[in-house]
Amino acid sequence: MEARRNALLAEMARDAELERSDFLVRAGEQLDRFMATHQHRIQQLGGIVLIDDDPDYLAVSADGTFRSRSRVYDEGRGAWISETEVIETAGELVEIYNPADILQAFADARTEDIGIADQDGAVTGDAETDGAPTVDAYAAAADQWAAGQPATAEAKDEAGAAVALYELALDFQDRSQRTESGLIEQFENAAAGVLGLVDAIVVVDDEDEHLELTVGGFRGKVIPEGGTGWQDISSPDQIVRFYDPTDVFGDLAEAIVDQYPAVSAEGDDAEDGEDHEDVEDSEEKES
Repeated sequence: MEARRNALLAEMARDAELERSDFLVRAGEQLDRFMATHQHRIQQLGGIVLIDDDPDYLAVSADGTFRSRSRVYDEGRGAWISETEVIETAGELVEIYNPADILQAFADARTEDIGIADQDGAVTGDAETDGAPTVDAYAAAADQWAAGQPATAEAKDEAGAAVALYELALDFQDRSQRTESGLIEQFENAAAGVLGLVDAIVVVDDEDEHLELTVGGFRGKVIPEGGTGWQDISSPDQIVRFYDPTDVFGDLAEAIVDQYPAVSAEGDDAEDGEDHEDVEDSEEKES
């Protein structure tokens, strides 16, 4: 009997660990998408203090990384010591904090939470005095905005100009991908309420790529150029590495019509009705 109970507990523990890992991966991807969407806003604000309940402290800095501070007791010194840890990615963060609490902290953020202290104790972001931002606060906000802008290409010769243009092209490629992934995410959020009412819609289905829209958003797999194995793609930033959002939305619209022909018929009826109304209005004006 004891062995049987231990076996049942072991099986449940394995499943729980798998579910936990899957949950953390998905939560990390969701938080990554949120951070990518609001990266420029966070940068302009100079960071945000998310949790400040002594001894627990969590803040997101202007560069999108997180600062977590904890207190530990140093027996040698006989005193409590504060330690600050830099957390680079959302995937690491959800291992420590409940992702729902992190998003709620963003939702609850107030003006007094803007800006975080640097290593010297100075505060970045918008400081306020008597409810009104100071001149220094405006200057800091301008500096934050400027930090998010691309560096101006400079060179003194042809070789240097080529290097500057190359780096600028990569910079704008990265910016373009962030913007495009934001469009994918916005669509998924807007469509979330109705995706459960329709079957999965296949957007692309070729020998080396497959993309569909299902509950949870776009999901797919591709064989990268030069590769031999399939690579799963599910997050917006992964999707825009292989697809142009304009093509995705256009192909999706066509796939919806193929799967639900009545959609096109209803659209044609609506257009016919509008044309009929335009004709009547024109006749009334002539009369």
